[in-house]
Amino acid sequence: MKFAISLSLFALAALASASNVIDLDTKNFEEYVGGDRPALVEFYAPWCGHCKNLAPVYEQLADAFPSDKVVIAKTDADGVGRDLGSKYDVKGFPTLKWFPKGSLTPEDYSSGRDLEALAGFVSEKSGVKSKIKPPPPPVAVQLDASNFDDIALDNDKNVLVAFTAPWCGHCKNMKPAYEKVAKAFLSESDCVVAQMDADAAPNKPVAAKYDVRSFPTIKFFPKGSKEPIAYSTGRSEQQFIDFLNEHCGTHRSITGLLSETAGKVLTLDTLASNFFTASLPERPDVLGKAREYLAATLTGADKKTNTSAEYYVKAMERVIEKGEGWLTKEQARIAGLLASPSLAPTKLDELKIKANILSSFAAQKASEAADAAEDIYEQVVDAAKQVPQQAKDGVDQFADAVQDKAKKIKEEL
Repeated sequence: MKFAISLSLFALAALASASNVIDLDTKNFEEYVGGDRPALVEFYAPWCGHCKNLAPVYEQLADAFPSDKVVIAKTDADGVGRDLGSKYDVKGFPTLKWFPKGSLTPEDYSSGRDLEALAGFVSEKSGVKSKIKPPPPPVAVQLDASNFDDIALDNDKNVLVAFTAPWCGHCKNMKPAYEKVAKAFLSESDCVVAQMDADAAPNKPVAAKYDVRSFPTIKFFPKGSKEPIAYSTGRSEQQFIDFLNEHCGTHRSITGLLSETAGKVLTLDTLASNFFTASLPERPDVLGKAREYLAATLTGADKKTNTSAEYYVKAMERVIEKGEGWLTKEQARIAGLLASPSLAPTKLDELKIKANILSSFAAQKASEAADAAEDIYEQVVDAAKQVPQQAKDGVDQFADAVQDKAKKIKEEL
């Protein structure tokens, strides 16, 4: 019984340690390399830290390709494979070399050591598809020497370009944030987030033209200009978004939705606030001023600005026609629609602008309510000074409650 258990444990251990990476030495090298299958060979040293980091990725790579089509192998070039390392001019660890089918003359591998880069290289060289699920296509617009001028130098677009290299660790670390920013700006047709493999041979002349000396290098090409602005801020999502909003005149948030400032027009904001605090007989006069401003100032403005400004006037007309209850109902309706995941981005933008504009109407009244609450608090405190201690305790509790309410109102503004 003990023997059976020990045998089972031995079998499990052997299964767990099984590897599809073939170990090579001087005796079996040509049994696997230079024959009827192409081979990728890693020349490593057991003490090498980079080799240790590569080991789990290399195991995944071997698992990703059928062993009867492609050889994924390694040799200890500081031990049993020392002569092989010398023969193939290995000067550092790890060194990876590609041996085509039927050849013992290798090609150096010089790309990234991540699974995606390695698998892409093996597939390209062997024509064999890997079992690895391909990553989703990039959201950032992909530039190369053939389309760079058409996109980055488009007179009608602002373009942020990240010049990267596949092997660059900082580029890989930046990629998730950069992709999220590209996604957030998909709705902005004139603000483009782009990326270029500046280490690819055909693209190097473009990189040299714009003085790209390290990776990632990020440059902003303003609308109507051929000269870029160097991007020297941080690489977080928010820092990219703040830069683009400032230079493109946009109002995007990290989520891709518009920010709270989108669609706002300062003068109309003031008029909206005055409209809502005005008496009923005074409101038509404020509406008239809004119409005058719209006619005088926004003639010839872009369509998006005109649409936003017109909604201020429309909202005033609705309140006069249907009363203040319309504003509350409309805000609730829009808030519900904004929470819907099925709406198109353009519709979400339209609704967010309306929500921002409607908030201008109630802001002044809410502020006045908070100020009034603070005035009540001061009056209660003054009254408390005139009553006996026992009564004063109860008044103090009431005053504190009033002050808390005032603070909450302020915070909600």
